[in-house]
Parts: sequence; structure tokens; C-alpha cells
Amino acid sequence: MKRIFVGNLPSDATETSVQALFAQYGKVRSIELVSDIFSGRCRGFAFIGMEGHEARAAILALDGNLYCGKPLKVKFEEPAAKKGRRH
Repeated sequence: MKRIFVGNLPSDATETSVQALFAQYGKVRSIELVSDIFSGRCRGFAFIGMEGHEARAAILALDGNLYCGKPLKVKFEEPAAKKGRRH
């Protein structure tokens, strides 16, 4: 399973609406919609879990496309940078 980063989501996005958007390209295995702890509204990004070939199809189709008037940023999740000092 691959994790996809989805950015520039509208603040009224829900897990249901994001799942419907990605389900066009394959089975959505998991959704982690990042929400504000005080308002409960979407903070503008999410992580989606899909199988590799389905994830690639979703990225190709959705990256840069308008969703609720905003261009989506869709790409594979990048691993977190290692913390520590440079040598």
C-alpha cells in the first residue's frame, strides 16, 4: 500500500468527499484527514492509502486539477527528514 499526500483541500472537505474523489481510481484503503482540534474543520491536507498502481493513477489524474475551486497538490508521501546536525 502506498500513502498519498493531498494538499490544498478546502476547509469544508470531509472524509466522505475526499474518499469519493479518490474512489474513482481504485479502492481507498485508508484516509487520514488532518483537522483543526478546535474547529474540527479540515486544515487543508490529508493522507490517502491506496495500492501502488491505483495510487499512481490517482496522482496522474488529480494533481493540479481544480477541486472546489482550488488546484489540488497530489503526490506520494515523502519520508520525514532525519533530525540531527549536519556533518
